[in-house]
Amino acid sequence: MKVAITGASGFLGGHLAETLVERGYDVIALVRRNSDLSVLSPLGIEIRYIDLSTGAGLPESLISADVVVHLAAYYTFHGTWALYKKINIEGTKAIVEAARRNGVRHFVYCSTTEVIGPVKDPPADELATPNPQYDYGKSKLIAEGIVKDYCSRNDGIGFTILRPSGIYGPRNLDDVSYWTITSFAKNSLPTRFIVGSGKNLIQFVHVKDVVQGFLLAIEKPEVSVDKTYIISDERAYTYEEVYSILSDLCNRAPPRVHIPKWISAALVLPVEVFNRVAGKESFLYHVSTIQSVTQDRAYSIEKAKSELGYLPKHDLRTGLRETVEWYAKNGYI
Repeated sequence: MKVAITGASGFLGGHLAETLVERGYDVIALVRRNSDLSVLSPLGIEIRYIDLSTGAGLPESLISADVVVHLAAYYTFHGTWALYKKINIEGTKAIVEAARRNGVRHFVYCSTTEVIGPVKDPPADELATPNPQYDYGKSKLIAEGIVKDYCSRNDGIGFTILRPSGIYGPRNLDDVSYWTITSFAKNSLPTRFIVGSGKNLIQFVHVKDVVQGFLLAIEKPEVSVDKTYIISDERAYTYEEVYSILSDLCNRAPPRVHIPKWISAALVLPVEVFNRVAGKESFLYHVSTIQSVTQDRAYSIEKAKSELGYLPKHDLRTGLRETVEWYAKNGYI
């Protein structure tokens, strides 16, 4: 079976490509021309160049592919809607069209639990009413609809939508979990306090467990086709629990002082404005982040477990230990 992966040079894409090669799959890596190929080159896989923002290379990108895993996205929580629309929405439509033209049988789309957003009565499952808070989640929700509608109107293309929660693990750089872990390890100012009660829930998932979810979707099309699955850790953790684990692993005291949400927002706002003017970015210094950490983001994986046989192998402490060690070894902390 030949599997094409968009965004193959990214964090998740690299881990998925490695595992597929180990399993004996024929892999096509679809990447931009300026991509870092240090993980992919040693695998000896075919590299094809595409650009979702311009459509370059898309029509011929999926020739001979049986399955496409669409990972590529404009992934940031504080970006511009024009790019979310161009890459996450219009780019997804273009890659689905390329799949149809080239006879791809199975389209596996990487969405996110951010399409569900904060949860009032955790944990939420796949039937929960979507309520994305960030434009990133809104764009992914629209893209989900495109995948469903387009595949349902074109006989022969089955789809599977996977919604991972926040992904972490070795080689993860410049996203929410990266900023959270490395800032905590460096004892950065925002990590010395707890915003709100610290009892709100957050749910992460190790990259290898996400890879497992994609493998199961690919290998069990008779079950996974035309379905949506949440892929995450076995359970959610309170922020206090996360800080406690990180404190043990990073050999620093956990934060003890609680600051009300409104005070935290007032303190963060001028830093957010300064960073915007200076062209800097840090997920921690946004008023929207203050709002986020005082909401619950907890999700059920029972559907993936019962239908696909998905079983996460990394509890948060084990996975974070591996990740912190990788960051330390490679000079990020």
